[in-house]
Amino acid sequence: MEPTDPDDLAHGYSSAKREILLLLKKRPGVSLAELARARGISKVAALRHVGALEEQGLVERSYEHRNVGRPSVHFRLSRRASGIFPQAYAQMSLTALEFIERRLGREAVVEALQERAHDVEDRNRVRLTAPDLRRRVEALAQLRSEGGYMAEATGGKRSTVEMREHNCPVLAIAGVYPEACEVERRMFESMLKARVETSHRVVAGDPVCRFLVRPRPPEAP
Repeated sequence: MEPTDPDDLAHGYSSAKREILLLLKKRPGVSLAELARARGISKVAALRHVGALEEQGLVERSYEHRNVGRPSVHFRLSRRASGIFPQAYAQMSLTALEFIERRLGREAVVEALQERAHDVEDRNRVRLTAPDLRRRVEALAQLRSEGGYMAEATGGKRSTVEMREHNCPVLAIAGVYPEACEVERRMFESMLKARVETSHRVVAGDPVCRFLVRPRPPEAP
């Protein structure tokens, strides 16, 4: 069966199925028991919902064999499911960047990406003025979520704050122009006034983009 029209995750799916899709986006490989517990429903009901998503080609299952007993079943989104999450006109943007590269070269593409980053920073500078680093990261995560990145700020070790993005609306662009990832990392550093390290990337096959944010070292006198 072909998947439901993926124009918008908010349309065409019941609230239960939307929550399951979002859960699998954030926690790929969850077991049926974990899925049922997160939804507050029975395993039978959870299997009914996820089974319908399997029929649409949006969810895949795997089995984990143990030493004793039945193997446990686990679920994750299929590659086809990526289309139901926000994509931020990525294909249109990719076409425009490829046109720029043909006419002006790769450096012009990077300049275009940097110009967009500067514009995003200028428009949202007032939202990231908190003196506390964690609050600035939380504000950035909210900003990114509004753009479809499904971002969250999480606890880190000592002075490190993590930001994770569970969706990559510009995956098509980053796959062709990996410079886009570095441009965004530098944008984060400028907006947060902090050091930002990228430890995981969706475009590299990781389930999330994970950023480690640390205070800048004091300037030497």
